[in-house]
Amino acid sequence: RARRETREWSSFCDDGAMVLIHCKGKSDDHQFLYETTTETPVSTVVRELVEIHNLRLRIQRLKVEGDELAQHGPARHPDKQGLDEDLQAEADGVLAPERGPTFCKDPNGKRDGNAPVAQVATMLRKALDDAAHVASKKQVTERRAVTTKKMLMDAIDVVRGAVMIAYPMGIPEWDPVRMDIEADEKPGDTPAGADVLDPTNAQLWWAGKLMIASNKLAAHVGKNEKTKIIAKLQKKGAGAPQREAPVSAEEQKAMMAYYHKRQEEMAALEANQEDDYANSAWADSRALKSHFS
Repeated sequence: RARRETREWSSFCDDGAMVLIHCKGKSDDHQFLYETTTETPVSTVVRELVEIHNLRLRIQRLKVEGDELAQHGPARHPDKQGLDEDLQAEADGVLAPERGPTFCKDPNGKRDGNAPVAQVATMLRKALDDAAHVASKKQVTERRAVTTKKMLMDAIDVVRGAVMIAYPMGIPEWDPVRMDIEADEKPGDTPAGADVLDPTNAQLWWAGKLMIASNKLAAHVGKNEKTKIIAKLQKKGAGAPQREAPVSAEEQKAMMAYYHKRQEEMAALEANQEDDYANSAWADSRALKSHFS
């Protein structure tokens, strides 16, 4: 079923009415709001949607790896990850390397344990939290705010500055935090790159139909600028995405809760064999006569 609304969007744009696209990906977390016009080519819309989609994934990865950086320091070389330095030094018959007052050993052996001082770590975590908030689906579900490429890039720049303050000499080039700060990850078969889309290999679907890249948006949604659609990004060849559920997850939970509560009430009524209901006012056969006497 086509999910489309036409209403005033004054709360979203200050320069006039624009088409509002509620863009969704494979999972519920991959959703955001995007504004454009009906005269914009579909190819341009797809490219910009993919850029925002990939930037959100980039910030989500930064949040996970950045928290590890704040707690356990920079990443060790891939060849040395997973190795215990203490056991290795003992086996080699040498002293373990000197450690600073902020050392915090990584139980997974991925990072070297040279964490920043507490105040700087707190600042770094705050920058990461702020960036994650900008890229969160709560921008849609709670704030109903449009997400732009500039907002996401500004959030990444703040994280970049916090990392430079925490580690003025820089972090290794193989550290995932540095890789995500400097450049977005290319699509790949790794878990981190599984959801990354290529602008040249992405398609936009709405109402169960593919939006043709060579068309303008108006060819699919009409010329009304006060329009909202729910569209989905897909890789080419993946076919039409699954249609939207008729009710939301919250509505379904509420319906199931009501159904189970009703079942319990009916079971309790069937199990009640007492005749105490006869004392109720509604069961009094003389109630009408008493009312007029």
